[in-house]
Amino acid sequence: MRSSTPKVLHRIGGRTLLGHAISAARGTGADHVEVVVRHAREQVVAFCQEYDDQLVIADQDDVKGTGRAVECGLDELPDDLAGTVLVTYGDVPLLTADTLRELTAAHDESGSSVSVVTARVPDPTGYGRVIRDVDGQVERIVEQKDATPDEAAIDEINSGIYAFDVAVLRAALDQVGTDNAQGEKYITDVVRIARESGHLVRAHVIDDVWQTEGVNDRVQLATLGAELNARVCRRWMREGVTIVDPATTWLDADVALGRDCRILPGTQLLGATTIGAEVVIGPDTTLDSCEVGDRAVVIRTHATLARVGAEATVGPYAVLHPGSDIAPGDSVGPFTDRHATTEGDPQ
Repeated sequence: MRSSTPKVLHRIGGRTLLGHAISAARGTGADHVEVVVRHAREQVVAFCQEYDDQLVIADQDDVKGTGRAVECGLDELPDDLAGTVLVTYGDVPLLTADTLRELTAAHDESGSSVSVVTARVPDPTGYGRVIRDVDGQVERIVEQKDATPDEAAIDEINSGIYAFDVAVLRAALDQVGTDNAQGEKYITDVVRIARESGHLVRAHVIDDVWQTEGVNDRVQLATLGAELNARVCRRWMREGVTIVDPATTWLDADVALGRDCRILPGTQLLGATTIGAEVVIGPDTTLDSCEVGDRAVVIRTHATLARVGAEATVGPYAVLHPGSDIAPGDSVGPFTDRHATTEGDPQ
């Protein structure tokens, strides 16, 4: 990322990449949600503790690789842990809790020991390839740097997202070494070891390739940010919100919109902004962590941590500073700079 900010703490849709990953994991109802940290530990752990103080934190040691990360993670979980363990990544922000629940259900129903999320893509460069046997069953996964030309031509890729039987996972990780081009302990080796031990390994193929996409630079950050925003806009439109121009409307993931709202071009709704029913917002308006009551109208306004009452009118060209509270039915005219009130003082 060429940044002093760790990759997983860069933001799209009002959340860090890691925040999106944690939210998806929490949405499964898992007994334990854990983050394995190594790079920029202090910053990442500080974020985790503020975002979700119930997270389990595990430290990866100097042994590199995804397999070692999972192994260190298991060391922080109860020794008698049984059942299914999911493994995901902190830089895959479009992965949803629904997909993780579907993966878990299919894994459990099939009696598999390992289920790997895969997808078919036109350009598999950079991804591990899924190698199937003559019967079409998953045999192993090979990383790109270790792939033969024929293997590199395969278009089914490993997303790196797994469901494991925890006992099989522990036993296989004990056998994983670092004899590969990267000198790392690969989690992908668990697939081969489980298969060779007679365990059932299955692919969970998904059509929504965006959910497997990770972020490695700021170009990908912007690309996934735009896709996430498009999805959020579509979700709200299907819930009964009119968004006149989704291409110029930006909605953070935690924004809530009432039915029959009308969002005009050039609008940004950020943070935990909550909009009531039949509200008109915009054009060219930015609201950050604001509350707007039913049937209010907010035009060409910039507001932060402010409240606009029901049926109030604000703008155009108004600024509402933190703590501003516009009474229901009130009108805030053009070129107004409204601050929070203190008792006995005018705004």
